[in-house]
Amino acid sequence: MHNATQSLIAPTANAALERALRDKLQRRGETIGSLGELEPLSVRIGLIQDTLRPRFSEPQVVLFAGDNGLAVEGLPAPPGQTTAERVWQVLSGQLPLSVFAATQGLGVSVVDAGVADRLHTHERLLMRKIAHGTRNARVGPAMSVDQAQAAIRAGMEIGQSLPGNVLACAGLGVGSHECAALILSRLTGAPVRELLLAHPQMDSNLLTHLLAVTQSAQARHRDVADPVEVLAAFGGFDIAMMIGAMLVAAGRRHLIMIDGLPACAAVMVASRIAAPIIDYCVFCRSHSHQGLDYALNLFHSSALLELGMESTDGTGATLAWPLVRAAASLLTEVAEGEDPGPSRLDDLDTVAEDTVRLTDD
Repeated sequence: MHNATQSLIAPTANAALERALRDKLQRRGETIGSLGELEPLSVRIGLIQDTLRPRFSEPQVVLFAGDNGLAVEGLPAPPGQTTAERVWQVLSGQLPLSVFAATQGLGVSVVDAGVADRLHTHERLLMRKIAHGTRNARVGPAMSVDQAQAAIRAGMEIGQSLPGNVLACAGLGVGSHECAALILSRLTGAPVRELLLAHPQMDSNLLTHLLAVTQSAQARHRDVADPVEVLAAFGGFDIAMMIGAMLVAAGRRHLIMIDGLPACAAVMVASRIAAPIIDYCVFCRSHSHQGLDYALNLFHSSALLELGMESTDGTGATLAWPLVRAAASLLTEVAEGEDPGPSRLDDLDTVAEDTVRLTDD
């Protein structure tokens, strides 16, 4: 899987195209002024789509839901809410995420990657359950390597079936944050405590309990290093399916919006399979958890918006979407009477050659 996927994902680096994109923004800036951080975002979008005039179509928010075996160790969860209940809230439009997505024209779907309960059918629910939750990583591997690979393949099938050219990913499920922290810690060497610490005033008894659980799981799988084996040891089916969907999205030169710690863990594993996938990612956040700050630093990145929210992962992506769309419009939308210019870099070369020819004549 590693070599085949690696070859399908091209790095976005293109010095000539980047120079042309920056020149285009600079010419516009001479008239309208600088637009700060929107401009490098515009350049990234142009490089992702390999064009001077990027366009988006049918953006999708996909929540990958799964329960994790570590939950039996008394991990924190939304009061009185199971993962299945949270899924239904998303699908029935009861959460801000659903409302914002509808307002912004974003499609929303939920993948049942491994929810413990049986879910009722819904037109926007994709049934891909590998099992009714993973096993307890403190006792043994959360899933077999075969299950991990099956979940990645299922995610790839989902990615291939999605419309549009934007994929916003987030995880949903009890224990997902802790499993993601374990994966990120093992793959990067980051202290798991830094990824679990919600804020400086976090309840010390809760942090001590979380550290006891996660460090015990780390010790159980101390010799695991291969990224897919790390995923199998610690991860959730939600994270595994996200990996597959992200790999397909990057292979199709689609923008990937990463929201939350489980999505960060997924893209970290995916980057060990195909390093260029990072080129296609922008990061979002839906809550102020300090561990997410640490995770974003692992990617040398920051969230597009910092709104101080405490909401379901994926909410931040819905709010960041207008910013992304605006960044693309700097390159695509033209003022009245302005030459729209070429879309492709080779078209730019043709224009230059024609100009030289006319001058010579």
